[in-house]
Amino acid sequence: MDKKPVIGITCAYTKQSLNSEGVYVHQDYHRAVIQAGGIPLLLPAADQATLNAYFELCDGFILSGGEDLDPAFFGEAHHPKLGFVYHDRDAAEFYLTQLLLEQKKPFLAICRGIQVLNVVCGGSLYQDIPSQLAAAHPHSQITHRSNTFHPVMLTENSKLYQIFQKTSLDVNSLHHQSIKALGKDLETVAVAADGVIEAVEVQNHPFGIGVQWHPESMASKDVLTQQLFQSFIQAAYQNGFSADKLHIS
Repeated sequence: MDKKPVIGITCAYTKQSLNSEGVYVHQDYHRAVIQAGGIPLLLPAADQATLNAYFELCDGFILSGGEDLDPAFFGEAHHPKLGFVYHDRDAAEFYLTQLLLEQKKPFLAICRGIQVLNVVCGGSLYQDIPSQLAAAHPHSQITHRSNTFHPVMLTENSKLYQIFQKTSLDVNSLHHQSIKALGKDLETVAVAADGVIEAVEVQNHPFGIGVQWHPESMASKDVLTQQLFQSFIQAAYQNGFSADKLHIS
């Protein structure tokens, strides 16, 4: 690629002290994008006009991990085990995800991101896996986030299978929420041994993939995960630098 696609990465909110607060995203996200040949751009929550500008500026998007999603967005009361929620981010990412779906721009939804995607599509979530899904295995590892924690089983007729060329993949796991009812136009393409949905793909979309694990933290040393980011960056490149957009005959 002679030109590098710009990849927008949504950000969480953090407050360290009275005088230290702001946007946050783990460094593994931008490192994985750079490693795969993209230019990362961090996107704080903003108003719709600014989100529209983000959308035009970026060739692809990563919906990143972070806070719990407010269950009001899928019509439920707060569970006692619900963590911190940040309404500004929820609202911004809902709007941005709707744009990604409507205009079919490439995106990779990671951890919280797959949950946002599912709810935007009309699905719901387990607000706390340990207390709401009795048969579930542990899904929040205490080892370093770059280490794998459990396997997932992939569907053979999926984009993820085409990328990995494997029906089983070892992944890391850092979540206490997950998909409950699957959203419209989403297809489950990976599950854990306990049945927890680990990956979805948007039907009839050039690259709309959500994963429950954190591939950005595996990408520095795992060749298969690098292929996922390379495929995503390639899709963003094709979107951003098509012959029509570059006026190439």
